[in-house]
Amino acid sequence: MLASKLIKSLKFKQVVPEKYDDFLVSAVTQDTREVTQNSIFIAISGSRIDGHTLVNEAVKKGAAMIVAQKKVACGDRPVVYVENTNRAMAILSDKFYGSPSEAMRMIGVTGTNGKTTVTHIIEEIFREHGDKTGLIGTMYRRIGKKIYPTKNTTPDIITLQRTLNEMVKQDVSSVAMEVSSIALVQGRVWGIDFDIAVFTNLTRDHLDYHKTMANYAHAKSLLFSQLGNGYGAKKDCKVAILNVDDPIGRKLEEDTAAHVLTYGVKHEAMIRATNIVIHSQGTDFDLSVFGKKQHLKVKMVGLFNVYNILASYAAAYTAGLDSKEIISTLTSFKGVKGRLQLIPTPLGISAIVDYSHTPDGLLNALETINDFAKRKVFCVIGCGGDRDHGKRPKMAQIALQYSDYPIFTSDNPRSEDPQKIIEDMLQGIPQNSDVKVIVDRRAAIEYAIEKAQPSDIVLIAGKGHEDYQIINGKKNHFDDVEEAEQAFKKRGAF
Repeated sequence: MLASKLIKSLKFKQVVPEKYDDFLVSAVTQDTREVTQNSIFIAISGSRIDGHTLVNEAVKKGAAMIVAQKKVACGDRPVVYVENTNRAMAILSDKFYGSPSEAMRMIGVTGTNGKTTVTHIIEEIFREHGDKTGLIGTMYRRIGKKIYPTKNTTPDIITLQRTLNEMVKQDVSSVAMEVSSIALVQGRVWGIDFDIAVFTNLTRDHLDYHKTMANYAHAKSLLFSQLGNGYGAKKDCKVAILNVDDPIGRKLEEDTAAHVLTYGVKHEAMIRATNIVIHSQGTDFDLSVFGKKQHLKVKMVGLFNVYNILASYAAAYTAGLDSKEIISTLTSFKGVKGRLQLIPTPLGISAIVDYSHTPDGLLNALETINDFAKRKVFCVIGCGGDRDHGKRPKMAQIALQYSDYPIFTSDNPRSEDPQKIIEDMLQGIPQNSDVKVIVDRRAAIEYAIEKAQPSDIVLIAGKGHEDYQIINGKKNHFDDVEEAEQAFKKRGAF
């Protein structure tokens, strides 16, 4: 694409000089490492690095045009001055990659907990329907069966548009995507044409970034307020799917002009679950869709997974899929790696690995386990470093209250002292509480599994699917499932 045509998509701009030699754009990027000959470099003022200070480096690597919001000097290279380079980056990347989100069914899922499970269920439903699917989220980006690594739950806008463009090239028709609150605030999904937006729930998380729950709730609302304000032929499929058992879910009805489909358990909803029975092999419940009921037996355990199933059913139902087809997938779906992942053994002891890294997530996991536990529950739990300090004592309280043997350990300490993180956790419980502290996570897992007796359950919480630990900034391989299996081997289980 010619540079002149690309920057024409920026409605308000000043180009200095006005006349320049046009060129075919090879890439649009904010990262000097990705600059190639004839690329456009966008200077972003980040929290740690100001891209305006890297303009000369970009020019040396071949950038033929600069987009900036501050005065820069870059020799004879034309500079496109705009008010906000983040917004310009969203517009330019969408144009450069051919507005790929408009060519596919885009389903965005936001909320504190459940995003990963809901997107995986949705993707599975559409794949079994015969669609070629794409998935973007915390664990990875997936196009068809091919998996690509990811750094953030929601990638930066250029990576996102590039990924969506590749999906279009590979004939993907339906995309399930996790949308984080931070990404919404930072404009990382500006220009993404979502057809369906799903809200799961809102509980404490990311307050190190948002500072208040009100700010956090507002961030989530952006997905719905940006969902579309027209009801023409191209807009009639825009639907907001809301959990009305969550107060924020009901509030979001006021924040969107799109069609609204509600789901829930406790309150009347268009799609609702009743008569819920949770057991060690799964969950049974009655599914009511606009008053029409049918009984489901699913293989996922827990009330929170009932909500995840309702949200996923609603998304597929909205897209026009047959109810029997949707239910067929729901009843066969076995869950997601690291989400209440069961590791059974011949010893009669079970370990469960779960990505419960928030107070609500940990509470959900422990309440679910207590519903079917026959004996004692061990809980191995830590809190991440360089993240919301306020949730540490809350998670400690929950572990102490809802498990028989809480074991406090490290999670991903990052740049923090693991012992200091545990001390923050201990502030939330009475002194002399019956809590075991083992800083080394491997040793903590081994201790719990060594002490457990037949019919006991060991919950290893916090990391879930993650296969690493970050200690003093160094990333080390560490997989809770592997560690649990090794601990069981030491007991002669395998």
